[in-house]
Amino acid sequence: MVRISTNTYYDTSIQTMNQQQSALLNTQLQLSSGKRINTPADNPAGAAQVIDLTQAAGMNTQYQNNITAAQNQMSMASSVLQSITTLVQNVQSTAISANNASLNDSNRQTLATTLQQQLTQLIGLANSQDGTGNYLFSGTKGSTKPFVVTSSGVQYQGNSGQQQMQVADGRSMPTNVNGADLFMNIPNGNGYFVTSNSSSNAGSGTISQGGLTSPPPTPTQQGNHYTLTFSITGGVTTYTVSGTDASGAALPPASLPSPNQPYTSGQTIGFNGIQFNIQGQPANGDSFNIAPSTHVPIFQTIQNLINLLNTPLPAGNPTAASNFTQQLQTAEGNLNQGLNAILTGNVTLGTNLSTLTNLTATENSLNIQYQSTISQIQDTNYTSALSLLSQEKLSLQAAMQSFTSISSLSLFNYLR
Repeated sequence: MVRISTNTYYDTSIQTMNQQQSALLNTQLQLSSGKRINTPADNPAGAAQVIDLTQAAGMNTQYQNNITAAQNQMSMASSVLQSITTLVQNVQSTAISANNASLNDSNRQTLATTLQQQLTQLIGLANSQDGTGNYLFSGTKGSTKPFVVTSSGVQYQGNSGQQQMQVADGRSMPTNVNGADLFMNIPNGNGYFVTSNSSSNAGSGTISQGGLTSPPPTPTQQGNHYTLTFSITGGVTTYTVSGTDASGAALPPASLPSPNQPYTSGQTIGFNGIQFNIQGQPANGDSFNIAPSTHVPIFQTIQNLINLLNTPLPAGNPTAASNFTQQLQTAEGNLNQGLNAILTGNVTLGTNLSTLTNLTATENSLNIQYQSTISQIQDTNYTSALSLLSQEKLSLQAAMQSFTSISSLSLFNYLR
């Protein structure tokens, strides 16, 4: 038999009761705080998981905030572009109204005044700002006013960059469209090539904007410049096509239609992947040009139209009338290209907004998953905790009672 001293018994009993009391207090803390893990010592592995999940949830919340900010900015830009779309359509209507032979110089000047007001309004909309004072269409130079009016026309001070916002882990989203793509880099003509009449033409012929055929021009042919020269012999009108390549070298005759092609007003003329028609009666020696499309800012197109309408048109002059009609057609074609650029920009914003809407649903789902997992690891199971509390309380009471009973035992008491 092993003898146990009184001191050993006391120490062991007190240590056991302290442990039971500590366990009881820990269970009470879980019930009062609602958490099973109140310090990392309670569950080191679980505490590490909770930290990781909390950090991930925090990042997810920041992504949600970024998405909201991006949606607000893009929605504002889209709303402005819708207003600009309506405005450009009104400019187109004004241009179409000007193509009316019954109008006099005063009528056309009135239309020019309307266009001037519309141009001023367009510049104002293009310089729109968001709620924080940043310009919507200046690229990545948000604090720089994108468009200024100078003696040489409207100039762009922004850049061609796009502002980016991180909206998910490893994923960024452009939140704007720059003003260069929307208003400055506008292809003229039909977007592939541009047609024009020679300023020295004496007849009444006008050339259409034209388009591509199937098959379209080859990459080499896309840089070609063509000239149609008309001649009248014995009352018969014919045209001959000449041209140069992108380097300025003359095109070989075999690559062009044969000379002296018969001409009929309104007929379709096509070669090398392009087609167009010429209306009216060109004079002997008149010529028309076809060149690769270049860029003309929409502001310049409107200003050119204003200048055209402010210029008096000589009455009874078929050549002046045909030149006026030709310039109106050119302006209308350029406005179409400008409107396409604006619509394309708005479609881009709409697509990105749709993507952000889907991402919002994903981020919300992730946030719910994070919180659910954290809850499973950390939150108190009240049923289990209450049962454990009762058990620990009973164990502590039993230990205290047994200690009291045993500690009162004494040999003297027994002998007595």
